[in-house]
Amino acid sequence: MKTLIADSFPQQYINDIASLGIDVVYKPKLKSEELAAHINDASVLVVRSTEVHQDCIEAANTLSLIIRAGAGVNNIDMKAANARGIYVANCPGKNSIAVAELTMALLCALDRRVVENAVDLHAGKWNKAEYSKAEGLFGKTMGIIGVGQIGKEVIARARAFGLNIIAWSRSLTQEKARELEVEHAASVEALVPRCDIVSVHLALKPETRNIINREVIRSMKPGTIFLNTSRPEITDEGALCDAVSSGQIRVGADVFMHEPEEKSGTFNNKLASLPNVYGTHHIGASTNQAQNAVAAEVVAIIDEYIHQGTVRHWVNRAVKTAAKWQLVVRHYDKPGVLASVLDELKRSHINVQEVENVIFDGAQTACCTFRLDAKPSDETVSVIRSRKDEVIQASLLAM
Repeated sequence: MKTLIADSFPQQYINDIASLGIDVVYKPKLKSEELAAHINDASVLVVRSTEVHQDCIEAANTLSLIIRAGAGVNNIDMKAANARGIYVANCPGKNSIAVAELTMALLCALDRRVVENAVDLHAGKWNKAEYSKAEGLFGKTMGIIGVGQIGKEVIARARAFGLNIIAWSRSLTQEKARELEVEHAASVEALVPRCDIVSVHLALKPETRNIINREVIRSMKPGTIFLNTSRPEITDEGALCDAVSSGQIRVGADVFMHEPEEKSGTFNNKLASLPNVYGTHHIGASTNQAQNAVAAEVVAIIDEYIHQGTVRHWVNRAVKTAAKWQLVVRHYDKPGVLASVLDELKRSHINVQEVENVIFDGAQTACCTFRLDAKPSDETVSVIRSRKDEVIQASLLAM
């Protein structure tokens, strides 16, 4: 088995992958348009920010697993991976502390105007009168949009700063909010106008794209600090530019639209160039601690895959299939039993969406559940039941 690592990766963990008996090809400077030419006979592809396009997936003859060495998977063509039956996995939560730390760093820097302070000092300019005008953070209200692992880490740090916290997430209930010691907001629209600070920690999905839209931005109080260390597409970047330019808000962002794929080069972005915007170079997860934790998880995913055939953090598994009927077959544990059931279903042009076979203690009998996209005829079920030397009982249930 061969693994292609197409982004920077700690050498220690490259060695760990190789110790599993895997041939590792390490090409950290590959660009997305070069992947197709280098994927060759790799079974596993590991990327961080490099985009995995359809041409790469279609050029890969043996590729069966793509691992995103991070949380979000929006840099991978999921539709193409699904069409080829390629697993996509990620490493959720492993960089959450690093991102939370950067979030709080941007907040403190904006409040105390750390960048301007440092620039003036480097230029030999002393201006204590100007920089003694900070508001301070204690007692302010901070809104957290997205309460996954990163959001929870930010909440913990915000609480230590003495901030009052309001939170919203699709999965956040009143009970979970009480456990986190935060106030529950019914919606983004209800949360934003009440906050002095708004911080976004959402994965990019169709339902979260542009969730911080122009109307939401207009509802922010004058002087609001808006922080985005998640994905740029979560926000209406043009509306953010207008709000900053008018003096309504200040922004701290680690992510911007149209970021270069290369690690260095020129970058022209209106939001990043505006006064009252503190920007960083999409480095939220870029601490040694976070990268080592992510790399260790990548090794664990590969180890489990090659030795157990299962994929940890499998993200492109169907949440719901077209299965409408469930055929439960208790049977004798011997060769050919399931094959004969599948043959009958095939003859009836019925597709098996999911299947699970479990063995009873002693390995004499088993029970297999077939989840089907259509109802088998009474005749088909009767034929399956008639194999008394193979089948103990067959039951058909609507789902």
